Amino acid sequence: MERRLAAVMVSDMAAYSRLMELDEDGIIARQKNYRREVIDPAIAARHGRIVKTTGDGMLAEFQSAQDAVRAAMEIQEAMFEREGRCPPDVRITYRVGINLGDVVHDDGDIFGDGVNVAARLQTIAEPGGICVSDLVHQTVNERIGATFRDMGRQKVKNISRPIRVWQWTPDAKPETVQPVEEALQQRVRYAASADGTHIAWASVGKGLPVLKAPNWLNHLEYEWKSPCWAPMLAECARRFQFVRFDQRGNGLSDRDVETISLDAMQSDMNAVVAAAGLDRFALLGISQGGAFSIRYAVENPERVKCLVLLGGYVRGRRNRPDSEQKELFEMLTTTIEQGWGSPNPVFRHFFTSSFMPDAPPDVASSFDELQRIATSSEAALRLWHMNADVDVTELARKIQVPTLVLHCIGDRVAPIEEGRLIARLIPNATFVELPGNNHVLLEGTPAFDQFFEEISTFLNKHAE
Repeated sequence: MERRLAAVMVSDMAAYSRLMELDEDGIIARQKNYRREVIDPAIAARHGRIVKTTGDGMLAEFQSAQDAVRAAMEIQEAMFEREGRCPPDVRITYRVGINLGDVVHDDGDIFGDGVNVAARLQTIAEPGGICVSDLVHQTVNERIGATFRDMGRQKVKNISRPIRVWQWTPDAKPETVQPVEEALQQRVRYAASADGTHIAWASVGKGLPVLKAPNWLNHLEYEWKSPCWAPMLAECARRFQFVRFDQRGNGLSDRDVETISLDAMQSDMNAVVAAAGLDRFALLGISQGGAFSIRYAVENPERVKCLVLLGGYVRGRRNRPDSEQKELFEMLTTTIEQGWGSPNPVFRHFFTSSFMPDAPPDVASSFDELQRIATSSEAALRLWHMNADVDVTELARKIQVPTLVLHCIGDRVAPIEEGRLIARLIPNATFVELPGNNHVLLEGTPAFDQFFEEISTFLNKHAE
């Protein structure tokens, strides 16, 4: 066996099983044609070697990271040109991952960490795109002149350490969201939950400690680059000591976990509170984070000063009396199952549009991508089902701390009736209706401004 440094490229056809089911002979014929006319020539021209192929992908080795990236870009650009006019449901697209690292050569094959990381990078690449490790990006960035988007650090399967990832797509545009000072102050740390799960958490800002319970899907680092979340995070960090974490199954926390449940979420919150050294603090619950916060406040009354619940609910979709909510749950479940990693954006846009129907296209696209990279379809389904089955109705009646409930009038994820129900159940809760239809508050909207006006007054009153 021989060990040496190499640039490793792993590619895989997106939605291969579904495409083969639709037209097996046609997909095989098109794939062979692209191998002959596009893929193999591009790799050979850049001095690469195809190590092995599978039905839907391949492993290739290059002596130069620059050659590997240029070959991948040429392949993806050619595929974009040839397949771009095809209907999304039948379009052939590839995901590509590239890493630079040690590989072990054995009987013509290659193994090792360098290969494993490239394989994992491929899984999080956008269909038609390329994801490269930070080392590859540092090596080629000044020489290629292409736009790579910083995806932050990513937790990938079977790799213990988070990996900083950069992504390129044929239609890539320069990033429009500039890093804010608060993002540069963040340091991600890890807390061990009761079952040993590693939970990523961070604290920024000074003042009254505010712990944010996790909502749908999070990513501690990538959210700072998202026009959906960055403005809200920055505003919170300017006003409070803002502590948040990635729930198990997504973001930088452990993703491959045995248990995803309401009990586990409470254990994770306890672990973060202990690791952050929080004594008494305010709890911010957004969406299902409201249910997590209600239970935590009941079980830990000595720690919680007050509650702020935005777009929250005490009962998940499958526990609501409205049949339309149950139907919507089934529709969105199918969307996750079939469209999480699909090259067809219609699947993910349908899901995103329920969270922020009034968002401009670039913001909606950012939210769409955040969900895709935050977790796998399998983990997303488990979290989705947990949220749909939650019911803390009786616990809400036991809340004894000051509570502010805010809810957008046209919210489609958690109808405003759910917000009103929380306010009726929690003794002496204050209820505020916010204008607009978005479940996620966006900068520049009246709801965003009013939210911070209301919580500033409320938290200042109950800070002591």
